[in-house]
Amino acid sequence: MEVVLAKSSGFCFGVRRAVDTVYEQADKTDAIYTYGPIIHNEEVVRDLEKKGVKVLNSKEELEALESGSVIIRSHGVSKDICELIEDKGLACIDATCPFVKRIHKIVEKESGNGRRIVIIGNDGHPEVEGIKGWSKSPTVVIESQEEAQNFTAKNNEKLCIVSQTTFNYKKFQDLVEIFRKKGYDIIVANTICNATEERQREAVELAARADVMIVIGGTHSSNTRKLYELCRSECENTYYIQTLEDLQLELPNSVELVGITAGASTPNKIIEEVQNYVRINF
Repeated sequence: MEVVLAKSSGFCFGVRRAVDTVYEQADKTDAIYTYGPIIHNEEVVRDLEKKGVKVLNSKEELEALESGSVIIRSHGVSKDICELIEDKGLACIDATCPFVKRIHKIVEKESGNGRRIVIIGNDGHPEVEGIKGWSKSPTVVIESQEEAQNFTAKNNEKLCIVSQTTFNYKKFQDLVEIFRKKGYDIIVANTICNATEERQREAVELAARADVMIVIGGTHSSNTRKLYELCRSECENTYYIQTLEDLQLELPNSVELVGITAGASTPNKIIEEVQNYVRINF
């Protein structure tokens, strides 16, 4: 039996940069906080907690803070959160992914030019919530074809379409096409990061060959959930796990290829544990 790990698995550039930033700061100061979990991986968050890094889970908790350093996580935050940190005189360390920062700048500029912002993504996701907070005009979040088809621009308003960085690339194109057919005046910015596109493409190609597919990532990770959905569409025997402890694997002798991929916030240590376990035990 062959075990194949997708090349683009585990930490992406933005996540690695954010995690490294927190570990570096944890060695320098005692009072350190992240606004929300630094990434969507409970194992990493727990390890950072052991090093004294506390998580601020709401704007109210930030408002109550009197001193310390606040790290903005890779997902980014809304403009008012940045201003609140500055107004309170707290040290701010911005670990927002550069690809997310680019979306903030586009949204701020185009909304300032009077365009309504359409965000293709998952409403309620921290990255999407942050993007909303940089718009000077009304925003709408679109996730499905039904939502896109039901959308109606008001008074011939102009639109700017952006995407959550980890959204399904093909689905993004399909939703944009629906807007184009409506004949609206739109600017489209494909803000899905290259690493996401490549990760999804590799996962689909591997799943199409595999008898069994294992997808590793946090339970709250949007990009891992999308990897699972893509792999499941190609390989019926697809497992979604967070750590090795979650893997309940029974492989018949007919299995020739087990594929493994992992979300952008999955540490290499967990990936290696799963990979070695499958190779040794099967």
